[in-house]
Amino acid sequence: MDAPDDTQPTQERGKLPILHLLPNLLTIAAICAGLTAIRFGLNGEYESAVKLVLLAGILDGLDGRLARLLRCQSSVGAELDSLADFLNFGVAPGLILHAWALHEFRGMGWIAVLVYTICCVLRLARFNVNSRLEVKPASDHFVGVPSPAGAGLAMLPMYIAFLYPEEDHLPAELIALYLLIVGFMMIGRLPTPSFKNFTIRREYARFLIVGAVLMASALFTYLWATLVIACLVYLAGLVFAFITSRRSKD
Repeated sequence: MDAPDDTQPTQERGKLPILHLLPNLLTIAAICAGLTAIRFGLNGEYESAVKLVLLAGILDGLDGRLARLLRCQSSVGAELDSLADFLNFGVAPGLILHAWALHEFRGMGWIAVLVYTICCVLRLARFNVNSRLEVKPASDHFVGVPSPAGAGLAMLPMYIAFLYPEEDHLPAELIALYLLIVGFMMIGRLPTPSFKNFTIRREYARFLIVGAVLMASALFTYLWATLVIACLVYLAGLVFAFITSRRSKD
């Protein structure tokens, strides 16, 4: 009987399944979408810019789930995802909003963009630190508004303007104030809903599927109206969470 060949590894070294590259490729695609959104925003193609930021948000939601599904999470992928989030949800929305309306507010408009962007990077830094803790506290909610949701909320004035193109957009001063509020909500301690641990009874699953189909159909058919409604519902949920948290402390 021949002795086992120690030089022959059980798994070929230096080879990587192609499927394991897909999560990082999605992240790279999201970065490309964010950079292109900035380009379109600076060129005055605002609707295309906003749609690309939304596309980056969809890709951001897919890459992590795909990595967990394929069991190919890596530290490089985690860092890449965080950098993509900063670009797509911290830098791109602020620059697009500045090119669209905040330049009318001169220096104060730019200050609002800077504050929003810094709040986003602080939110991401806090999330990264918490995700590396050896013992993670069990929780069914986020602390503060997540950066993708913050970007979606930040562009609410643009959704309204696209929905009513014949009307003048909101004053730049009001948009700047709103952007500051969104930034502070990202670094705040307000509990916000997380659907990672959300469960429903099996008999209700079909209703959730139908609801998801209706939501997707509404986004494809009435994009701006659906986004406005979604933002208002989310903001109402934040107000409810704030009131509930204050009552629990009393």
